[in-house]
Amino acid sequence: MDILLASFLGAFTPSVMIYVAAGVFLGLAVGAIPGLSAAMAIALAVPLTYTLSPVASIGFLVGVYKGGSYGGSLSAILLNTPGAPEAAATTFDGYPLARKGKGMKAIKMSLVASVFGDVFSTLLLIAVAAPIASLALKMGPSEMCALIIFSLTLISVLESGSLFKGILATSFGMLLSTVGMDPVAGMPRMTLGIFQLESGLRLVAIAIGTLALAELIIQSEDPDLGKDSSASMLNFSKNPEDNSLSFREVCSHWRTLLRSVFIGSGVGALPGLGAAVAGFLAYGAARSASKNPENFGQGELDGVAAPESANNAVVGASLIPLFTLGIPGSVTAALLIGAFMLQGVTPGPLMFEQHPEMIYGIYGSLVVGNIMLLVIGYLGIRLFTRILGVPRVILMPCIMFICLVGAYLESPTVFSVGSMVALALLGYFMKKLKFSFVCFIVGFILGPMFELYVQQVVIGASGDYLSVLCRPATAVILLCTAGFVAMVIYRRMNRNAC
Repeated sequence: MDILLASFLGAFTPSVMIYVAAGVFLGLAVGAIPGLSAAMAIALAVPLTYTLSPVASIGFLVGVYKGGSYGGSLSAILLNTPGAPEAAATTFDGYPLARKGKGMKAIKMSLVASVFGDVFSTLLLIAVAAPIASLALKMGPSEMCALIIFSLTLISVLESGSLFKGILATSFGMLLSTVGMDPVAGMPRMTLGIFQLESGLRLVAIAIGTLALAELIIQSEDPDLGKDSSASMLNFSKNPEDNSLSFREVCSHWRTLLRSVFIGSGVGALPGLGAAVAGFLAYGAARSASKNPENFGQGELDGVAAPESANNAVVGASLIPLFTLGIPGSVTAALLIGAFMLQGVTPGPLMFEQHPEMIYGIYGSLVVGNIMLLVIGYLGIRLFTRILGVPRVILMPCIMFICLVGAYLESPTVFSVGSMVALALLGYFMKKLKFSFVCFIVGFILGPMFELYVQQVVIGASGDYLSVLCRPATAVILLCTAGFVAMVIYRRMNRNAC
């Protein structure tokens, strides 16, 4: 116990705190720019963590995650343009407040709500991760196989909105994960005779290509690209009451904050729903519970507190299935798998047996991240809002250069950069055709794990597959999957009939 406590407190050393603070700062800067997200920031930041310790590495990336989740609210409030999809619901009341000259008050409420959501989800992760992991250790290959199928089905439907397109994108990601050496036969497969592909496609190249570079290509098609961002709301009111947020005001919204963090934590723990869904659900719940629902949309602080506390509660909650089952709850959590793999650690229940000191060190870095988000977010409000005024014609070439450097740092070869560009073109057409790149990436990450469990089931069954399917936990999970798919198909058929 003393060792675990020392590991937790080790996150409060100056070196780790500096890396976490740098991650929060980077996440805030990227998240504040419309069109850029925390997932994109993490994809670009993963190559920077090669030489860091596991605690500093994950702490830095989680800091980016936390900062990016809050940073999107700045442009949502001041420009009516969410920096990321999870901040979309914040525009409903954040922008009307900015138009009334209360933009600073709205930003401060957003910060407090975001930190509250982060703290709550971090405590929830610490409380439930170990018990769930101990339960997961009792699950066999068939149960894990069924659980991955259930998770991929949820992600395919809920993330893409289309059962066919979601499953197709997920299946294609799983197909690309088989490129390289066969884990059983030890022979190369699907390499097209290219020896560089024998080690498989790189997660960092896929993440940077489909998340970052593809988005830049799409934004370059915007006819308003050369126009500067609107700065009409970047100048705050000179009235102190419009810029201040008292402790009493924060406490008056405690019901909204508490309700929203429960919604966000529940959504974050389920793969596929995402922070955007949490924000809209929390906003709708706050409006339904309000005594004056007609004020929502006109500039209500509850309308800012609800989505921000919910979408930031997703941050810690999305790590629960990642730490306990090795299954990411969001695309951002999926990218953290790459960081764990770089450190020689496979996320899942075995981490709690093999690397307990690292787990508690990461818990400590999450707490440090919450503190840094509050401090840096408060002190840097005016700095980060000024980033909104930087023209995209300046930002985009810089980000594109970072994409190329990041791909080269991950594997210092021209082939690595070329594969990243090819994957960016793939991501571009996926976005144009409305295929979910989130489903694609999660399918790519879970593909090898699914293949391993399938092989174990086939070997262990010795031809008697019916006995495997009749295992109680496996049968229940598969029935839930089939029931969910049947429900989705039934609703689509009724909708088309109407």
